[in-house]
Amino acid sequence: MRRGLLLLGAVGLGLAAGAGWLGRTALREPLHLPEAGYVLEVPAGASLRSVTTRLGEEGILAHPRIVLTYGRISGMAGAIKAGEYQVVPGTTPTGLLYQLVEGKVRLHSLTIVEGWTTDDLMQAIRRHPAIRSAPLAAAGEVMEAAAGGAEHPEGWFFPDTYRFPRGTTDEALLRMANERMKTVLERAWSGRSAGLPLRSPYEALILASIVEKETGLDRERTRIAGVFVRRLRAGMRLQADPTVIYGLGPAFDGNLTRRQLTQDGPYNTYSRTGLPPTPISLPGESSILAVLHPDDADTLYFVASGEDDGSHVFSATLREHNAAVKRFLAAAKVSE
Repeated sequence: MRRGLLLLGAVGLGLAAGAGWLGRTALREPLHLPEAGYVLEVPAGASLRSVTTRLGEEGILAHPRIVLTYGRISGMAGAIKAGEYQVVPGTTPTGLLYQLVEGKVRLHSLTIVEGWTTDDLMQAIRRHPAIRSAPLAAAGEVMEAAAGGAEHPEGWFFPDTYRFPRGTTDEALLRMANERMKTVLERAWSGRSAGLPLRSPYEALILASIVEKETGLDRERTRIAGVFVRRLRAGMRLQADPTVIYGLGPAFDGNLTRRQLTQDGPYNTYSRTGLPPTPISLPGESSILAVLHPDDADTLYFVASGEDDGSHVFSATLREHNAAVKRFLAAAKVSE
């Protein structure tokens, strides 16, 4: 009898040891994932049981019960966080549990491009599958709220690449971009050159938005900013085509006419002196720095060079400028 009890005890210990070995092995064995990894969505309020059951049914998790038991014993079962997770090849069940508990969710991205308008930005946001957008009718209110209640939010969102989890709202993303713009603008304004004809950071933002639309070449930004700054000092009109185009809105069909240039309006810098009432685009940091540290040359004019790089020809006098315009028109006519 005693020998039988000893034998049963030995068998029990053996089974327990075997179960322990199986459990340790199951927790260390990599998940069965495709080469591209696996996107796991954990809904709000989901339990670890529902997650492990689903992964087991999909063939990703070989021993869902063992993982669930470990989660309960370790206290991690009740600490998993909802979200969208990118599970990479080589991840073990234990590694997945830690990922869920730490909330290391998958991050999506949106790049706000320098020179975009706020309309361009809102269209990109509404096309993004991971961003939760407000109804179209409320888009203006959302943008104004994100820009701190500004009546005209144009220009107030910093161009950059932003990373965020699925379900981020349009307002949250806009607030990130707005806070970044305010930080960049305030820092640049505090270090500005002396004697600029700009009374506030907002005026710097307006001029930077014009520079942003005038050139895509970093090497030209301070030169173009210098032209505009000298014109402002002299009381000359800026005569910037992009401001007129912005003012035309949907009426602009890609061809800026002489009639449109002479048609007065708040954004027509051919008919009015000074800056337009608001920015006309989302300027990047290089354009902001350019208007706050413009070159100190004597040029007052510029025109497209006609070169493939999008560069410009700069002139100090109207005679030189007219000659440059004439050369540009002649070259354009030959290329037609």
